[in-house]
Amino acid sequence: MSQDQLDARRQEILAAARACFARHGYEGATVRRLEEETGLSRGAIFHHFRDKDSLFLAVAEDDAAAMVETVARNGLVQVMRDLLARADSTETAGWLGSQLEVSRRLRTDPAFAKRWAQRSQAITDATHERLRRQREAGVLRDDVPLDLLTQLLELAYDGLVLHLATGRPPGDLGRVLDLVEEAVRKA
Repeated sequence: MSQDQLDARRQEILAAARACFARHGYEGATVRRLEEETGLSRGAIFHHFRDKDSLFLAVAEDDAAAMVETVARNGLVQVMRDLLARADSTETAGWLGSQLEVSRRLRTDPAFAKRWAQRSQAITDATHERLRRQREAGVLRDDVPLDLLTQLLELAYDGLVLHLATGRPPGDLGRVLDLVEEAVRKA
């Protein structure tokens, strides 16, 4: 197989694994279920990933990298708006389930938490940097430290993920995000 084919296969495995982890949780996503979800053999899956833990971490890292990219370009509120706009899609449901699984593993698995800390810090750093640039441009309020504004946005994000992942309807959350955005903007 060419490198392009290997990369494409890796992405296919990640997408199928994301859905499997979201549907069954980490423990419930057995190798057999991963095989069924991907349509590949155990050997083909683990040719790309050392083990199930590495596969789960790769799914979470892939999600975090995409999020960092969006935050750097458009801010964390835009990540939330994008998530809200796609709240009903199957892909988003899988992503939300993976996020909840990351949260659970952060609480219960110290080794995972240690490995995940760097990815989480990248999201925080991207959010903080975006806010710094907005403050320099004169559009961000300057009476609150950037660290506090970063925490506010991360808390709003975590709440939105939990809200959507538990199946609660989006309702008027677009207006809530408007309010969050207004809270960090200069009056």
